[in-house]
Amino acid sequence: MSNPVATIDPLEAAHFGKLAAEWWDPKGSSAMLHRLNPVRLSYIRARLNQAWDLDPRTRRPLAGKRVLDVGCGAGLLSEPLARLGAEVTGIDAAPENIVVARAHAAEQGLEIDYRSGEVEQLSGERFDLVVSMEVIEHVADPAGFITALANALADDGVLILSTPNRTPLSRLALITIGEGFGMVPRGTHDHDKFLTPDELTTLLDKPGFQVIDTTGLSFDPRTGFVLSPTLTLNYLLTARRR
Repeated sequence: MSNPVATIDPLEAAHFGKLAAEWWDPKGSSAMLHRLNPVRLSYIRARLNQAWDLDPRTRRPLAGKRVLDVGCGAGLLSEPLARLGAEVTGIDAAPENIVVARAHAAEQGLEIDYRSGEVEQLSGERFDLVVSMEVIEHVADPAGFITALANALADDGVLILSTPNRTPLSRLALITIGEGFGMVPRGTHDHDKFLTPDELTTLLDKPGFQVIDTTGLSFDPRTGFVLSPTLTLNYLLTARRR
């Protein structure tokens, strides 16, 4: 059997590795991710409540579930998923991020299996939930990346992704304003690599996924990031096998 094709873009991994020390600083280079995290978690919890008929009042609804966080950074999403009871594995292309993630989890008393590398390395492992937030727009081969995520997902599992839409608004908000005014590190985004919902749905269709929900992520000046029916800036997507 041939080895799977790597989807990591080394330049992207190096870019995010340089930011490792500031991942957990809510006022540092990852400040935008800190603001996004509560909205992401709200979406994930709602989709899993529906998919698995979970009790929304339960504090540890993911007990007994294996979760894979692909492109986990220093663990901003992995840690709250672990607190919801999941057995979490986090994988990231930048080894610097994994060093920070392990140290922070240890400080919090959380047991999370952090690994440095690419999702293609998880040969034979299967997870009930696979999440990958703001990652696919940074990989070298989006179609290969989706295939690798599919290979890591249990047959009855849930896949949740988020990514910017390729629109004039996303260019303005994320690059012209976000990077131009220092709210996001320069060089973080390449607008040409953003995927529209239709393009991502097509990529998911090939390995046999059905998209069951697509929800927009918008910015409200009064309240910050909010879930929205408008997909023009950013969106979250949930898929399951047909």
